[in-house]
Amino acid sequence: MAEITASMVKELRERTDAPMMDCKRALNEAEGDMQKAEEILRVKFGSKAAKSAGRVAAEGIVGIHISADGKLGSMIEVNCETDFVAKNDDFQALVKNLAEMVVSQNPADVAALSAMKIGDKTVEEVRTELVGKIGENMSLRRFVRIAANGKLASYVHGGAKIGVLVDVAGDEGLAKDIAMHIAASKPKAMDASGVSQDLIDSERRVAEQKAAESGKPANIVEKMVEGSVTKFLKEVTLLSQPFVKDDKQTVEQVLKSKGSQCHGFTLYIVGEGIEKKVSDFAAEVAAAAKV
Repeated sequence: MAEITASMVKELRERTDAPMMDCKRALNEAEGDMQKAEEILRVKFGSKAAKSAGRVAAEGIVGIHISADGKLGSMIEVNCETDFVAKNDDFQALVKNLAEMVVSQNPADVAALSAMKIGDKTVEEVRTELVGKIGENMSLRRFVRIAANGKLASYVHGGAKIGVLVDVAGDEGLAKDIAMHIAASKPKAMDASGVSQDLIDSERRVAEQKAAESGKPANIVEKMVEGSVTKFLKEVTLLSQPFVKDDKQTVEQVLKSKGSQCHGFTLYIVGEGIEKKVSDFAAEVAAAAKV
């Protein structure tokens, strides 16, 4: 039997929002396998136990820059330790500058961007100096550079904690609305073909366990599973989602009605997937770990 540590219980709690004791029991049942434990909780609690993708686990902001003709754009995430620093003028100015550099200089990756010059200093030297000035660590996490088939539209939300770049050909006003929709609904992909097989397999396993508990015949169980997976794919793919401004139509239907086409999108949620220290749970985790 794998040892279930307090930190493992805390991580599962942060991923799922499930009660602490249920997290510990799920980890015991899964013999310490975090993904399997999360699936066990999803079987028990449903979709509310799958919040890890939407939880902000670190501070920082998203910066976006789009060329004047709307054909070229970038989005970058830069992290820091506290929200206080995320609101700092020097920090925000650096992020804005970096987004512009990604468009104009086309670095291959974060390392290449860090080696580029701002005046007579490299980006890394500027970052290091700002760390010394502010007294808090910060890091360039990721960026994307997009050459549009149509034109780019963007949207930032929550103090630049969520950023969206979307490539739409056709109605430019609709493009902005689609970007807002993506920020609100957080699709995983454009359509089912873009959803990772791992995610689909995980959803299928959850559906199979739920359906098996129904006690229905095997042929009915199979249909229940396929129905659950189909419903899941509609919920997480942009074109199939109900449009936030008119939920009687899907995003695909709205695009067609406006003679428009979405060629792609990128969604950044600051801190997504980064573990954040949370002292508030320390006592609760310790108590659960002793049970």
